Amino acid sequence: MADRQRASRKIAVIAAGGTGGHLFPAQALAEILGARGWRIVLATDDRVGNLTLTFPAERIVTLASATIRRGDLFGLPKAAWAILQGVLQGRAALREIDPAVVVGFGGYPSIPAVLAALTQGRPTVIHEQNAVSGRANRFLAPFVTAIGCAFPTLAKASARTQARAVVVGNPVRPEIRALIDTPYEPPTDQIRLLITGGSQGARLLSELAPAALAALPEDLRNRLRVEQQTRPESLAIARKVYDDALIDAELAPFFRDMAGLLARAHLVIGRAGASTVSELAVAGRPSILIPLGVALDDDQGQNARMLSETGGAEVALERDLTQAAMTAALATLLTNPARLARMAAAARKLARPDAAERLADLVERVAR
Repeated sequence: MADRQRASRKIAVIAAGGTGGHLFPAQALAEILGARGWRIVLATDDRVGNLTLTFPAERIVTLASATIRRGDLFGLPKAAWAILQGVLQGRAALREIDPAVVVGFGGYPSIPAVLAALTQGRPTVIHEQNAVSGRANRFLAPFVTAIGCAFPTLAKASARTQARAVVVGNPVRPEIRALIDTPYEPPTDQIRLLITGGSQGARLLSELAPAALAALPEDLRNRLRVEQQTRPESLAIARKVYDDALIDAELAPFFRDMAGLLARAHLVIGRAGASTVSELAVAGRPSILIPLGVALDDDQGQNARMLSETGGAEVALERDLTQAAMTAALATLLTNPARLARMAAAARKLARPDAAERLADLVERVAR
């Protein structure tokens, strides 16, 4: 009986991989759909690593894929061949699974599964986490059944894609979503500072942030409690800088309780990936954002702009960033608790804590 009930439940194939920025929103959707009675299959590629360990899928299908890099004429045929192989693998897997819908979360690992679904006439949804439409989603957008996006701005997308896109927000992990009910308390005596790096930002912040904080006046340094995500190779150097400056700091390559750290933070310094910006908005925490300078489409710059335009963040461009400039910015913010409180309230204006539910509603409307 249980097997028959399980077999009768609808199946959603969720295509995501590459980075946590794609996989975390996919996981949030999977958890909501699972709670609504759906069976979940994750389609990804072999580069996803340990990010799938907590993904609530009954099955993981690995499809061949590759990143097509602009200007790489020698690598283009190889990447295209890998994606074609992934599409053929995906077609075979979808015939067996027979999903009611296939949902892609951008990035090249999502392309084979979504293309396979399109060639079989299956309902498809894509979700764009950034304020700039990524290359994979720009390629798929004209052909899919529905498009969900995180922000009202969807730069680099065609006018038709922008007109079709439904703003649902960016799904965040449940423990982050719970912070919507946690009020921001501005600093009084101790000041808690959270510094994150992101997959491509930790080196800059690992070196610059400790030096900038060490240059603050002594009375301000004595009030600091720093929790910083730091690359393993930078740990010893950063720890010495903090120790020499008598700053109370906890350093680690990875923090598991990010929700707890956000809840306690008076100010956050980090990159401007889509997940980071959405989590800061839901948590309602003021921030200094440093968009990744080498991003091809300036997606992080656009994401940061979404938060800064509400008044919830200060943005520091990587090309202009110096230790002296960061020290000055920190001194201004950390000595003005009223301004930090205003920034926290402004950040919440961008929050969509029900984004996963909104996206699940869109998926269910599309599914056959």
